[in-house]
Amino acid sequence: MAILKLPTKREIKRYTALFNVLIKYGFEDVLAKSSLSKIIPKKYLENHPDIEKNLSFSKYERIRMVLEELGPTYIKLGQIFSTREDMLPTELISELEKLQDHVPLLKNFDVLKTIEDELGIENFKYFATINIEPLAAASLAQVHRAQLINGDEVILKIQRPNIEEIIESDLQMMRQLAHSLEKYSSQAEALQPLRIVESFERSIKEELQFSRELKNTLQFTKNFNGNEHIHVPAIYEELSNDKIICMEFIDGIKVSEIATLRATNIDPRAVAKIGVDLYLEQILEHAFFHADPHPGNIFVLPEKGKICFLDFGMMGSIMPREKELLSDLLLHFLSKDIKKIIPILEKIAIKTNISDYIKLEQDLYILIEGISNTAIQNINIGTTLTQFKTVLYENRISMPHYLYMLIRGIIIIEGVGLKLDPKFNITDNLIPYTEKIVRSRFSLKYLFKKSLNRIKNINNLVETLPDDINIILKKLKDGKLEVIHKHKGLKEFQLATSKAVNRLVFAVIIAALSIGSSLLVMAKMPPLVNGIPLLGAIGFVMSALLGFYIVISIFRNE
Repeated sequence: MAILKLPTKREIKRYTALFNVLIKYGFEDVLAKSSLSKIIPKKYLENHPDIEKNLSFSKYERIRMVLEELGPTYIKLGQIFSTREDMLPTELISELEKLQDHVPLLKNFDVLKTIEDELGIENFKYFATINIEPLAAASLAQVHRAQLINGDEVILKIQRPNIEEIIESDLQMMRQLAHSLEKYSSQAEALQPLRIVESFERSIKEELQFSRELKNTLQFTKNFNGNEHIHVPAIYEELSNDKIICMEFIDGIKVSEIATLRATNIDPRAVAKIGVDLYLEQILEHAFFHADPHPGNIFVLPEKGKICFLDFGMMGSIMPREKELLSDLLLHFLSKDIKKIIPILEKIAIKTNISDYIKLEQDLYILIEGISNTAIQNINIGTTLTQFKTVLYENRISMPHYLYMLIRGIIIIEGVGLKLDPKFNITDNLIPYTEKIVRSRFSLKYLFKKSLNRIKNINNLVETLPDDINIILKKLKDGKLEVIHKHKGLKEFQLATSKAVNRLVFAVIIAALSIGSSLLVMAKMPPLVNGIPLLGAIGFVMSALLGFYIVISIFRNE
């Protein structure tokens, strides 16, 4: 028996807040689109100033305002969708982009007390100054500028109070909404809202773990040690924990501030090339990449002549085996070898339920031919990757979370490159890496390693084969060996047999009626109508009707 799960007080509160905000903005949106706004009494508007004010905003501005008012979870969701030009209109994208910088500040937030409580220190022993006015506000944290007693300029990234409970309540609502959409809307089901929510949940919970971000930053620093094109902010581990991060203050220019870059004699085209090169190096060389490289997280440092990535809360990791598979996938994709692409997809996937391999081949062929027939300078990687995700979904291939993060990251970084340079083409940046992959595949070191792995696999098979056979024999002796046999076309066979038997029964009945009616007519059995036995006539009519029915059903193949 199912147990009714009642919502908690916090969930009820969040449901109420969500309902009120949607009504607040949705009602005004309906009014703005209709003539009803003209007949609203002025006195009513005077008593409800929010309504009159909201009527002046556009639909997309109101969507952004709804997300801002609902809080950090929805702001973060809006930030993620601000990069989905493939899904949303341009006007909405431009509004959602504002969420990257214009996040509401915390009210009545005691910065000094929070730092002392969280770190268990007396501020004056470590900090010369702490600016209580925030430098910036993010969806999950607030940033304050400070100076250490040794003179170092730093920033303190402080997690918002009670953020975990708020996010959990919001995620619960999102899961329920996504489940309802998938259940009752086939159009929404195609977008896989549950998978989107699950991916979003995993990402936002990873960002909440500041200690994880510390480790990510240190790993990122190690990977780019000695690279003259990149600067990674220094971390002060002794002044950081799971709720607060103390790091070097970065005084730079956002990559989106193109006019400022030009004013400081920095070529945006060079920034686009170097920045994307650094991102591809993260993926193809280090297998450890920034999963949220939006313009607010990438700075140019004019004095050092370097690019700086910020916010390492969302990072993607690729295992060595998967890195090699992704490299092979890229090579086969460029060489249009579909037969080799499909086995690689199956190896990378966490779950596959491919019902029609011919359809999958055709879908991949159409995708690859579309790229082949387009000039290289006109290829849009973002659109191509979105189409690739559609192919995976339609053929029921579920990929690991890191791959979706990777696809999203490439789409974002390509968008950054295009803003810096309208003629930018990411395929130009990919060519050196593909050439390097090809050379490595024919190197003696790689061939030797591959041969050694094959020998190890064969050796492992030989070693485990006797044990596997013993296990099978033991199950056979104990009567525990189960053989699962799946019939294909059995239902169709049963249906055809059933129809044939039904027709045979009808034929027997018709024959019996015909013979019985003939005997009644020959015996002149009363009652008679015009000298013809009535029962015999009825039998002949019934047998004739049944006979016509059988003939028609045969012709219809029913």
